[in-house]
Amino acid sequence: MSSNPVAETVASLMPRAKEELAELVAFQSVADFDQFPRSESEGAARWVADALAAEGFQDVALLDTPDGTQSVYGFLPGPEGAKTVLLYAHYDVQPPLDVAAWTTPPFELTERDGRWYGRGAADCKGGLIMHLLALRALKANGGVPVHVKVIAEGSEEMGTGGLERYAEEHPELLAADTIVIGDAGNFRVGLPTVTSTLRGMTMVRVQVDTLAGNLHSGQFGGAAPDALAALIRVLDSLRAEDGSTTVEGLSGDAGWEGLQYEEEQFRRDAKVLDGVELIGSGTVADRIWARPAVTVIGIDCPPVVGATPSVQASARALINLRVPPGVDAGAATKLLQAHLEAHTPWGARVSTEQIGEGQPFRADTTSPAYQAMASAMAVAYPGQEMQYAGQGGSIPLCNTLAALYPRAEILLIGLSEPEAQIHAVNESVSPEELERLSVAEALFLRTYAAS
Repeated sequence: MSSNPVAETVASLMPRAKEELAELVAFQSVADFDQFPRSESEGAARWVADALAAEGFQDVALLDTPDGTQSVYGFLPGPEGAKTVLLYAHYDVQPPLDVAAWTTPPFELTERDGRWYGRGAADCKGGLIMHLLALRALKANGGVPVHVKVIAEGSEEMGTGGLERYAEEHPELLAADTIVIGDAGNFRVGLPTVTSTLRGMTMVRVQVDTLAGNLHSGQFGGAAPDALAALIRVLDSLRAEDGSTTVEGLSGDAGWEGLQYEEEQFRRDAKVLDGVELIGSGTVADRIWARPAVTVIGIDCPPVVGATPSVQASARALINLRVPPGVDAGAATKLLQAHLEAHTPWGARVSTEQIGEGQPFRADTTSPAYQAMASAMAVAYPGQEMQYAGQGGSIPLCNTLAALYPRAEILLIGLSEPEAQIHAVNESVSPEELERLSVAEALFLRTYAAS
């Protein structure tokens, strides 16, 4: 990184950043209170509130959102007449999954092979630290030239929409000229990237019932309709022979124009086993950024251990459908539900229930804020030009903010590059990326203030 005072300040603050990220990662802040204590999320929220207060933020508040979680808000005043920038991140995290599969404890930040490991290190507690580093660097080098609002969400990973609904009820709270969402990531380590599109998503639970109760498979199997077999048929109908998603009425042939994702690089990033084919058609970028994608993320049925020879009376599954930009998530939900009902065999009873939704998003990359970010990225990443990429994940708040503040410019950056393995075991963050992106954000705020 080329030497400049902001970069030098951020570099000097990295040991403190590691300590703070370790403190924040230690909170088991999964916003599923059937599995994890509410006190862990509340503790993380207080940590964020205290950190904002220590930086001179005013009006710091724990916001009780309608889904029963807390978001943290603070306002840092800038010079009179300055623009206002909203910085977003979330402190809630995904469950650690199989704790035994982690090389080191998931809620204990651990340095290994040049990376910092821990649940939320990249997604998205590291994003909060990035915002703090950028602001500290500016304060040490002439001051923060804009008004800054920070919002840290407490249930982004659950998709329960608490902050979206709170923002709609208090539209003045998060109003800003530009919004920086710190919950995306570079296309790869060292390649500065802004995310210009997000797929939306819907979550649908489907249940199939065929019998009043389980039956002995020897006595009744062969004629008694098996609910689990029926469910398997239904789920299989959601994919074509090549693995492409096939929900009737939902187009799956859109293309991606822009940064491409080479298949061999994708295989390495996704850790696809040797000899196993990728699914779908078109380019990898088409498949993961521009087209719908269905995933069965859970099935309720008897586990192998302890199973009895029975015909199953009931079975259910949880389906996640990613929705590309240009498609309304609510309309996609109805198509998915209709497809599931139409493909249920044998007259089995089927019921569907939507349990979560987020709309897709497309940014205006011609705006002054994007030009300012490109200039900042060029300094933070010498010799690299800022790239535009899509992201398969969903950040439902983006569309809420775009609807509430149609004149606001929205940029998505962050620490979730492929090596971070977010949502998987052994999630990690690159401290070099944290440092460079913090410099980029600080320089962006300075450049944008002068634009």
